[in-house]
Amino acid sequence: MKIDLDTLIVVLTRRFKADVVSADCQSMPLKGGAVGQVCLVTGIAQTADGDALPYRIVLKIQKKWERYGDPGSWRREYDLYASGLGATFSDAFRWPACYLAEIHAEEDEIRLWLEYIEGMSGLALTGDMYEQAALELGRYQGKLYAEQPAVLRSLTNLSDSDFMKHTYLHDRSWPVVHDYLRSEDCAFPQHLRRMLIDIDEQADEILARIEKLPLVLCHRDFWVTNLIFADGKLALIDRDTCGWGRLGEDIASLIADDADIDRMVDYYRRCVPAYYKGFSEYANVSSIADPCVYELILLKFGYRLAAGYLHAEDDEQRTKVVRTLRQIHDMKTALHGAD
Repeated sequence: MKIDLDTLIVVLTRRFKADVVSADCQSMPLKGGAVGQVCLVTGIAQTADGDALPYRIVLKIQKKWERYGDPGSWRREYDLYASGLGATFSDAFRWPACYLAEIHAEEDEIRLWLEYIEGMSGLALTGDMYEQAALELGRYQGKLYAEQPAVLRSLTNLSDSDFMKHTYLHDRSWPVVHDYLRSEDCAFPQHLRRMLIDIDEQADEILARIEKLPLVLCHRDFWVTNLIFADGKLALIDRDTCGWGRLGEDIASLIADDADIDRMVDYYRRCVPAYYKGFSEYANVSSIADPCVYELILLKFGYRLAAGYLHAEDDEQRTKVVRTLRQIHDMKTALHGAD
């Protein structure tokens, strides 16, 4: 990737709070795709005082694209960094510092020059880290819910509060998956088929219950790959799906979105109470008898998993889907026993 050196020097000057006069650089991709890429930029910065400072910076480039039901998501991280939302985070729960946010309207592209945070992420996270993530998320959402800082009223580019509902209804409208679950050809064990069909049949009542839950600022992609633990603290990346949502939406993602399958029930037992404990430090949730996290997991991931099974390339992938659905099924009795 070609790096503009003049821009890099501006970024490094802000990074080190020193007068950087020159720098060399190398870049390597961290991840990328057709509409965006993330790379690690490294090198040595030279200051006017003669210091040679090694650095690592993340450059995230996002081109314009349109996510279903959320056309503004491509530039959302730029808007959030420009909004001052960063002041609402704590030392224990934050996002990476942004040294420079650029938007190139003529190219329909944003560029974010971000702090590089080295730590543990993905399936390397331990059960204690899951629980800490749930606790800190609850504290953050509870604090914003209770205090309603002025910055929340300035956030105009957020995903819709009904985004999860609309996505579920969109997924349910796919006849291939919907009809497969109800066909004689469906290879899922009967109790798993019944679980997915029951959610559809009870969807109106479940969604009505969910819509009574507190409205909170959600990340909406709160899964292990977007969490980085370093020095006992949590950093959260990739906020392009951020928006208003219901209490528990993000915890559903933490527990079920490509998690360690064999530990999903354990994470459910640990993370749901931790999340509510954190939230209740700032807001009273004692009147909420049913947090609906189990239902949120099925609404968010049921059809996605079934579609993954149908389109799987081999038996290993199909087995993984069935194992995941079994774990979700077992969550229903994990906290309070069967209904």
